[in-house]
Amino acid sequence: MALEHEELTGKIIAAAIEVHRKLGPGFLESIYENALVIELRKRGLKVQQQIEVPIMYDGIEVGKHRLDLFVEDTIVVEVKAMKDFEDIHFAITKSYLKAMGKEHGLLLNFGKVTLQPRRAIYSPSAE
Repeated sequence: MALEHEELTGKIIAAAIEVHRKLGPGFLESIYENALVIELRKRGLKVQQQIEVPIMYDGIEVGKHRLDLFVEDTIVVEVKAMKDFEDIHFAITKSYLKAMGKEHGLLLNFGKVTLQPRRAIYSPSAE
């Protein structure tokens, strides 16, 4: 992971830890997502929220994904509030990365006593 991605991921995780520290577990994902947007913007980061991403098949749009957050036009962030991540959450995040032509994603689970951050990497060369 390039230093710029590592540094940006660290800033996102630090902001998420602050949100989790202030709110704790038990809220809906949308609450954490909105609070995280506030915290990331306070830290001077560009954040797009709930953006639609077209899914293309042979040059034709066949549907849309809606991703939670896109930070600094670089990292896709998915916000969860659940007991544990499942494989499907990583698969979905990787599909967002593929659709956007990006390599770095971050899943944040606010549903536990401590924040559970996990990275998702999409490598086009691995397909």
